[in-house]
Amino acid sequence: MFPISCPTYMEMTCVYKCLIFPLSASFGGKRCHEEVTAACSVNFMGEGLSVETEGKTDFISREIEVFQTEAEDLARKHKMSPESKKLFNVLILGVSFMFIFTAFQTCGNIAQTVITNLNSTDFHGSGYTSMSIIYGVFSASNLFSPSVVAIVGPQLSMVVSGLFYSLYIAVFIQPSTWSFYTASVFIGIAAAVLWTAQGNCLTVNSDENSIGRNSGVFWALLQSSLFFGNLYIYFAWQGKTYITESDRRTVFIALTVISLVGTVLFFLIRKQEDTKAPGEADSTNEIPGESSSAQNKMTKAVDAFKRSVKLSFTKEILLLSVTTAYTGLELTFFSGVYGTCIGAVNRFGGDEKSLIGLSGIFIGVGEILGGGIFGLLSKNNRFGRNPVVMLGIIIHFIAFYLIFINMPSDAPIAPMEGTDGVAYMIPSKEVAIFCSFLLGLGDSCFNTQLLSILGFLYSEDSAPAFAIFKFVQSICAAVAYFYSNYFLLQWQLLIMVIVGFFGTVTFFTVEWKAAALRARGSEYSSI
Repeated sequence: MFPISCPTYMEMTCVYKCLIFPLSASFGGKRCHEEVTAACSVNFMGEGLSVETEGKTDFISREIEVFQTEAEDLARKHKMSPESKKLFNVLILGVSFMFIFTAFQTCGNIAQTVITNLNSTDFHGSGYTSMSIIYGVFSASNLFSPSVVAIVGPQLSMVVSGLFYSLYIAVFIQPSTWSFYTASVFIGIAAAVLWTAQGNCLTVNSDENSIGRNSGVFWALLQSSLFFGNLYIYFAWQGKTYITESDRRTVFIALTVISLVGTVLFFLIRKQEDTKAPGEADSTNEIPGESSSAQNKMTKAVDAFKRSVKLSFTKEILLLSVTTAYTGLELTFFSGVYGTCIGAVNRFGGDEKSLIGLSGIFIGVGEILGGGIFGLLSKNNRFGRNPVVMLGIIIHFIAFYLIFINMPSDAPIAPMEGTDGVAYMIPSKEVAIFCSFLLGLGDSCFNTQLLSILGFLYSEDSAPAFAIFKFVQSICAAVAYFYSNYFLLQWQLLIMVIVGFFGTVTFFTVEWKAAALRARGSEYSSI
């Protein structure tokens, strides 16, 4: 032990202070440095010994400065930059949606097949009718969803909506007709709020240069959901011609848990302090959805609703609505109708039920591939969005033609026993699965470019713009699910071909104007 007056002891005490004090003062070492320098410059007297320690002060000071510099560098490394925080939010948003829609899209893909096996019991419902209710309520709810997001905030809006998605899926564990259709109404409302909040969250975490990349990344993560749930269906239902109660409960308990996991992940999204509240055109430092007064929140809600109505009648939104309508029709087809068609074809030789899962997997592969490629290439794409949309419509037309010649015309409305019909060729499992891939790839072409152009044109009105987008898409999906109960396959394909052609033309018109604005370096302000 050194005596208290020992110079070595005092120097060690000084260094200790220099190492500890900066850590407790945000690595600010100036005060500590001055204190140590003064203390270590004192002449310590002990038993007639005079010691000058000033010569050692410079060495200690240099060591202190090195330590402080390293500590400050460490602090900077652990602090996320604004751009990194935005990308982190987009990734969390995509992963959360991936979990929720792993559950929901798998549910939608197998719902009609499961219900067909249930209709011999006390349950009497239709998967097509349920989806029609969901998308019908969804479309109407988009009128007020921007106001809800403005009041509650995007993060909490997505959390609550995710809980309703989980509730809908849980209904299939012990289904009854009244709870099935009631849950369909609630999930329609929740879907409107969820997608409006998603559009707002994606936009406020992007800028003009990153919106294309972020749209592609989000879309690829979202559509990964088609892979995991359907992979389980493929293996679990292989060789099955009838879905038992045990099979149904196992699947839907697992899907409910997966949906809840995705809902919890929304809490990881970090708030941006420089974002705009939904429906506001002016920049503000306020976090979306947060306000100091209830009156201000209501003002936001009213402004968001007025903004939605005003945007609905602009030329650009009306033109994009045709494209959006097509995405609603083909969404219904690949997410609900096509899987049912495959499951109804008896000529697939006992594998038709498991092929529903395999079809969903390949739709997901197409979606992920398209979202990844178009997201990564968007930043360096000097040709704009039109070539991607053109590629999408060509891919879909090829898929529609192959489906037309491969699948029996009565497949969408076949009874529980299935159909033995033949179209223009013997039904081929390989062609059917290849068409699933084409449907997913074409869908990713349209949706990534629609998300991108909406985020670019309406960066200051993201919530109302995305609400309108989902309003049109969902109302067309509701109509498509309704007529899927009655129309033969060829008529459903014909409707999509006609609307898809005109939707491509109208998208080209809006993109040409957006490209001209971008070339002039001006902001979009025609509204």
